[in-house]
This record gives sequence, C-alpha cells and structure tokens, in this order.
Amino acid sequence: MIQLYEFALSGNCHKVRLMLSLLGIPYQSIAVNGATREHKSAAFLAKNPLGQVPVLVDGDVVLRDSQAILVYLARQYGAEQADFWLPSDPVGQAQAQAWLATAANEVTRGPNALRLFHKWGRNVALAEAETITPQLMAVLETTLCQQAWLAAPHITIADIALYPYIALSIEGKVVLEQYPSVCRWLARIEALPGYVDMPGIERQSPTN
Repeated sequence: MIQLYEFALSGNCHKVRLMLSLLGIPYQSIAVNGATREHKSAAFLAKNPLGQVPVLVDGDVVLRDSQAILVYLARQYGAEQADFWLPSDPVGQAQAQAWLATAANEVTRGPNALRLFHKWGRNVALAEAETITPQLMAVLETTLCQQAWLAAPHITIADIALYPYIALSIEGKVVLEQYPSVCRWLARIEALPGYVDMPGIERQSPTN
C-alpha cells in the first residue's frame, strides 16, 4: 500500500491527499511530528534529503515534492485517464507544467507565505508576499473568467496543484470574494466525487 508522510495542515500534503482520493487510491497516512522536527531526523532524511513533506512511498519508489508526486500519480494510476489528468499533447502538457511551476513559485511565495505569517507568525518576506499575492490572484481571476479549468477544458493536476493554498488563502487575509471566478473554480473542485477537505478550508458556494 502507498504510504504518505505528511503534516495535517500542509497544503502541499493536502494536494496529494486530494489526488489520491479523486483517483480512489487507498493509502496509509503517516503523520510526521513537526514539533519534534521528525522531518529532519536521519530516518526521514533517508527518504527526502531536503527534510520536507510530503513524501510518497510506493513499493520501491520514494518520491518527494508535491508537484512531482501529482505527476507520478497521474501517470502511474490514472490508467486510461492518464492523459486526462496530465495532457500528453505539447500545448496541454506545457500549460500544465507552467501552472505546476506557478504552484511551486508564486503560490508558495505569495498566498502560502501570507498564511504562514498571519496564522503562525512565521518570519517571511512579507512585502514580497503582499505584492505577489494580488498579482497572482488577478492572473487566476482573468484566466478562470475565460475558462473553467487552468490547463485544459477539464480538470488536470494543474488545478489540484494550486487548489489548497488558494483555498487556504483566507487564513492569509486574502478576501476571496474579490475574485468570483476563482471562487467558482474552487467550488467546482469541491463538488468533485472523492473531494476531501482540510482544516482552514471554507467550501465555496457554486453560486458565488
């Protein structure tokens, strides 16, 4: 059985949980104790030398990085839907990869950083986060005003990659109601069979 080493309140871990659930894949959740810095222990560093969650273990396969794990799950377990979750045509694949990069870059430095600051008082590059976040949200609003999903005419791992920290951005004092197209996109994801939420996410109404 797949094992997922994770933090309960990590958006990066949640996107993997969400993908596993949408694909109907059973797995074992292994909570990593952040308070005792278990993720920096020798045993954990043997799985991920960067000392970060999530880590997915599937038999002999050990993977780090939430975006990379989404790619693996789409290709390995998407079966006949593999191209659905991660398009194989050049344009669709490039679009998906661009949004995966956005999840790792602007989302991390923007909404995620604001959440870390306002929820836990972490030391972040606050001015940068306050600049990046509205820029990113504006791009998402414009994109989702024109199309239902980010990288294709249907949901892909690009949407899964961005979902958690956008949905959790209210904990970083982002006013989601300013972005109605984004709210409708969140609601579409939350209406999917197999959707799972996490603490801090307030489900959006489809009528927003």
